[in-house]
Amino acid sequence: MHLQPPGLPGRYVALGDSFTEGVGDPSRILPNGVRGWADRVAERLAKSAPGWEYANLAIRSKRLRHIAAEQLGPALAMEPTLITLYAGGNDIMDAGTNVVELLSSYERLVAPLAATGARLLLFTGYDVEVSPALRLLRKRNHAYNDGVRDIASRHGAVLVDFWAMDAYRDRRMWAADRLHMSKAGHKYMATQVLDLLGVRHSLTPKEWDPAPRRTLREWEYAQRRWVHDWVLPLAHRKLRRVTLGDSLQPRWPEPVRVPPKGGLRKLAKAAR
Repeated sequence: MHLQPPGLPGRYVALGDSFTEGVGDPSRILPNGVRGWADRVAERLAKSAPGWEYANLAIRSKRLRHIAAEQLGPALAMEPTLITLYAGGNDIMDAGTNVVELLSSYERLVAPLAATGARLLLFTGYDVEVSPALRLLRKRNHAYNDGVRDIASRHGAVLVDFWAMDAYRDRRMWAADRLHMSKAGHKYMATQVLDLLGVRHSLTPKEWDPAPRRTLREWEYAQRRWVHDWVLPLAHRKLRRVTLGDSLQPRWPEPVRVPPKGGLRKLAKAAR
């Protein structure tokens, strides 16, 4: 594994799906209308060592096979010194997914990334409390997470154990769709990644008072809104075999030099 010399810049490439694209953390300025934890990590890297470059190839709704087919080649060509990969979460939620086969495909994706010598970070998946009906997916998710841990160990990758982060028990860490992290959730994830990388930063997790208990009436209203706004549109897209990522391009498809001051929003404003 490549160990980035302290104080020297490198090239960070992020691969994955909506988790890494930044869905749930809206931005009126940045590409695809989102920011996310990976942008925050890239900006803190650039502040700690000016000259860091960053590419983010992640697109929402992508399955592992899409990430392997569409993102692996470009990522390798960029010769990164730091790589993050989150993949498989959408596959876990698909009916009929075979976890053993999925993990085999995941390791085939990880192996060439690890072989670059870049510092590689892999993520487990969280047990999202979306609905009691989806608790059946927990067993599948746990099996997949166990496999990710084993693969990370075999390939010398750094494990970001999202599954074990108790902070995400607070519903305010999640966006309205209950599947993606909120702004606070993305910010917290950035702190965890930066801490694992040993990068000094000033990001501080959101501190809340305990969430107020909702009345039964409030809970029922929230459930109806969630089903109307998120569940039914998702079911409709699945029936039509379309996804929210079909018409999108990667947010940062080529490495950009991240400004230490102004960050990626400075680049986005300049490109308008």
